[in-house]
Amino acid sequence: MSKHLFGQVITPYGTSANNRGETEGNITTLQKLLWKNEIHTTVSAEAIRWALRYYWQLSGEEVNRIWDANANNHKFEDNKWRGWVENPQKGSKAYIDDDVLGFMLAEAGKQDGEKGTATIRKGRLEFSRAISLTPYAGDITFNSKSGEKSNTSLYGTEVHATRYQYGFSLTPEMLKDKTRAFKVINAILNLNQVAGNQSRFLYDFSPESVILRWTDDFAPRILYAFEESDNALSIPSIIEKVNSGDLEADTLIIAGPISKLPEVVKLSEKKVALFDGVKQGFAELEKRMKVDLK
Repeated sequence: MSKHLFGQVITPYGTSANNRGETEGNITTLQKLLWKNEIHTTVSAEAIRWALRYYWQLSGEEVNRIWDANANNHKFEDNKWRGWVENPQKGSKAYIDDDVLGFMLAEAGKQDGEKGTATIRKGRLEFSRAISLTPYAGDITFNSKSGEKSNTSLYGTEVHATRYQYGFSLTPEMLKDKTRAFKVINAILNLNQVAGNQSRFLYDFSPESVILRWTDDFAPRILYAFEESDNALSIPSIIEKVNSGDLEADTLIIAGPISKLPEVVKLSEKKVALFDGVKQGFAELEKRMKVDLK
């Protein structure tokens, strides 16, 4: 039976701002949603996927979609995805980003009335939408451009001082190259350039604490588990599910400052693996995965 990887990440506290250019008038806006009857800010799964791919690019991995910062656009190494046809040509490649994140090639019919074709690979790595841990209070910073002023010189940016939590899911056996699962977890451990307006606000999107699950179970059962009350983090739903038997304790790894909470420390009695640092937690995950992915 295939093993499944699930994770729930909580980021460090930081100042988030939109880095995708959405505006209302002269205000650069944050994406928002109604979450538990309050307005929270949110970051799309696509933004996280973009950062993952860019991390691989900067790390020297061969990716199909290469981000050109000067042109502010992607360029493709192979926009026909020749490495994914039934009998690939010699020299064609199945790149890591296409393998993990998927792609779609749609082509129109060559003649009038002829149906088009689509080559589709569903992304094997799935992210949930990142949601702020605290509600949005409506903070905006106002600025003006330097030099000669005009009626467009003033601009504002919505900002949110908060943490974000998001989940992910991957079944390594579904990858063309299952060893790429290790490059996935390494990228998540070092994730950046997601929630910040990078020219003005740097936001660290790497995990401060993380809940990891390596299991035969098809369901995550750990998504959006982090809660905050009086500036203190907690994971009450995880504790409840472990104690009730809905989460098998030996499938769980909890790492980071959250592992030091007294109620979390007690979970070690049920064989939940606890680590002070997230790097230690991911190292334990990698060790478990290597045993099962031989």
